[in-house]
Amino acid sequence: TDRVLAFRDINPQAPTHVLVIPKEHHATVGALVEADVALLGECVSAAQEIARQEGLVSGDGTEPGYRLVTNTGPQAGQSVHHVHFHVLGGRRLSWPPG
Repeated sequence: TDRVLAFRDINPQAPTHVLVIPKEHHATVGALVEADVALLGECVSAAQEIARQEGLVSGDGTEPGYRLVTNTGPQAGQSVHHVHFHVLGGRRLSWPPG
């Protein structure tokens, strides 16, 4: 969209691994919420649309499913300091994640 970009991860962790990012810089999801909660909603909407396009959910948003992940801070594994969301799917994903 005008405010959100999506592209495949260069180091995929699942058969489908797409990153969704706001074009405007925000270091973390918390910073994004503080600055523009509507943009957060646009990112989540984009992730849902990608999941549909990739066959991870049906038109009504059900099975088989996908995982939406964002890491915030070094202990959570954030290595890129621009908020981004991972859309993961295409196989059974275990829990806890690691």
